[in-house]
Amino acid sequence: MIWKSYIEGFRHYLLLERSLSKNSIEAYLNDIRKLAEFDSFSAKKGPLKLEQKDLRSFLSYLTDLGLGARSQARLVSAMKGFYKYLLLENELKDSPAAAIESPRLGRKLPDTLNYNEITKMLQSIDVSDPLGARNKAIIETLYSCGLRVTELVNLRISKLKFDEEYLSVVGKGNKERLVPIGPEAIKFISIYLKEIRSTMPIKKGSEDILFLNRRGAQLTRVMIFTIVKKIAKDSGITKSISPHTFRHSFATHLVEGGADLRVVQDLLGHASITTTEVYTHLDTDYLRSAIYDFHPRYK
Repeated sequence: MIWKSYIEGFRHYLLLERSLSKNSIEAYLNDIRKLAEFDSFSAKKGPLKLEQKDLRSFLSYLTDLGLGARSQARLVSAMKGFYKYLLLENELKDSPAAAIESPRLGRKLPDTLNYNEITKMLQSIDVSDPLGARNKAIIETLYSCGLRVTELVNLRISKLKFDEEYLSVVGKGNKERLVPIGPEAIKFISIYLKEIRSTMPIKKGSEDILFLNRRGAQLTRVMIFTIVKKIAKDSGITKSISPHTFRHSFATHLVEGGADLRVVQDLLGHASITTTEVYTHLDTDYLRSAIYDFHPRYK
């Protein structure tokens, strides 16, 4: 019971003081619940009496179960955040998680689609079908703006600034940013708004939401994943595709085209430039051609 009250307090801390998104909060809480479960059948000390050795035993236990390095790193981050919260609440004087280091992670290259593959997917969509017209607007928006899937489903009509070719999105930490939007995305969103959405019965609470399901309610994240995977299958794309693939492709194509990394950081809404730097690790063919084209010793 004592774990439950502290976890609930941690939830309020993450929401009110850290301003994290709902998904990030749930990820942190799930990790701390794992720690509470481990404590219940091992040390049985409760959160305030756990020691560094107990936390290390917990991590070793999960490693034996096959938990990967990235999941371990997130878990360590959650534990550090939890004990920081307890310190701020004056429940503890020292954090048992302070000296625990995250496992070293190899930088994973994001999956991307090339421009021809994206074009192929867009051309496979039947826009004569109302849902097809909506789906084309969705894909155009994902690729044109590099949005996260949560940002897409929460897009509001009142935040579309088509005259200035911008839209306003709310990203992680409830931070609002302006993102340029291309003419093709504007075109297909406008068609969807005028010819499809305007004829739909709109559910209460979804009046300002841009993309709706057939019942006039806000689309879910899961539905966007389903839409993207179906379009990929219909177009013959065999890569593992998700909505995030378009965000990766958006960033990679900008960097390959010579865009400044700081600009890409702002467009993606990354808090740190190190997050954006993954897009400098491009495919070897691109790197090789860059050397042959521009390095004087290769000419």
